[in-house]
Amino acid sequence: MNKVILPKQKAITVFLVFALGYYISNLLRAITATISPSLVSEFNLSAGDLGLLGGGYFLGFAAVQIPLGYLLDNKGPKKIVSYFLLIAVLGMISFSLSNNFITLLLSRILIGVGVGACLMGPLTAYRIWYQDETQQRANSWMLMVGAIGMLSSSLPVQFFLPIVGWRMIFITLALLTIFCIILIIFFIPNWNKANLQSISKDNGSLKEIWNNNFFKSLVPMGFFNYGGLFAIQTLWAGPWMVKVSGYTPEQSANGLFIIYFSLLISFLSWGYLVPKISKNVSDAIKLLKFGAPLNLIVLAFIIYLGPKAGAYHWAFFAVSSVFLSLTQPAVGMAFSLSNAGKALTSFNLLLFIGAFALQWIIGAIIDLTMNLGFSEISGFRFAMIFFLLTSSFSYLFFLIKNSKN
Repeated sequence: MNKVILPKQKAITVFLVFALGYYISNLLRAITATISPSLVSEFNLSAGDLGLLGGGYFLGFAAVQIPLGYLLDNKGPKKIVSYFLLIAVLGMISFSLSNNFITLLLSRILIGVGVGACLMGPLTAYRIWYQDETQQRANSWMLMVGAIGMLSSSLPVQFFLPIVGWRMIFITLALLTIFCIILIIFFIPNWNKANLQSISKDNGSLKEIWNNNFFKSLVPMGFFNYGGLFAIQTLWAGPWMVKVSGYTPEQSANGLFIIYFSLLISFLSWGYLVPKISKNVSDAIKLLKFGAPLNLIVLAFIIYLGPKAGAYHWAFFAVSSVFLSLTQPAVGMAFSLSNAGKALTSFNLLLFIGAFALQWIIGAIIDLTMNLGFSEISGFRFAMIFFLLTSSFSYLFFLIKNSKN
């Protein structure tokens, strides 16, 4: 099958432009953890409110994934990513003007909708425009850029927060997003659907994806393991450090910086290593069998330590989760070119519904535990035990479904 492979220089340009959009997406995803003390103080939010607000991003993100798959396969990343980012700009402006929790939540959902194409758009493009062996590397380095975005949401945001306030930070991000849209319009190639159909034997089917045995084996893992990882990275690691470990908000921001910097280094290294050890779906399955439970072991140790577990423990948890990044490009390679967008967005739907659910459930468990008379530290521990148990069962399900590989 002859794909339309971009020249090296053009491929690098495409990567960098899309990387800026994904950087903004991840900064917005993780910023709630840093500004949460300000939001809690200004709007008198409970743990459940905070979890719902953080999860609103994931809810909006997940809501557009299925139609996004069809749009990407038919219209291409250039049009779809730029159009969706305009929605994100509206969400950021609305968030900056919010004066109550409902407006904050609706704006957060709108932001999630708007950045919903910032990873799936590029991954769909890489599936068509890049060599198969470079897709794992491109995916890993996109995740590295995402880690830079999360890194920027910690100490840099904490630095500017008392100077300009969280509202002006969102206005600035809206302006940066408009700049990204301009770059996409000028530097991303047009989508040649006719050529794509000529090198693919079918028009693609959503039913084919959801009936695929490999895809089904990843459903619980995508929802609980990967979704829960997002929930921890982008929200609950921060409150854990403040409420359980006894950090100040400034120390928590430093801790988040350590976590996100560790992710950056791990994805950078992973991007160099993974093309050598994972060239196809079978390789990804073997590596997931070995590596997926590592972060569960670390999580169990964190629960055991309780107040003694701080930033470095959560950084180790994040780094040990790097094997989960094998799932997305493996899903893309498991399907035909005409189904690449729908396959990737279908899997992303699981991740972000899981992230929304886990962020909300963790907050609800903390509130419920405290209402029953337990300490807040116990609430966090019970919530993490729930995450650990569901993720462990998901991993076992993956093992059983892929026992012959």
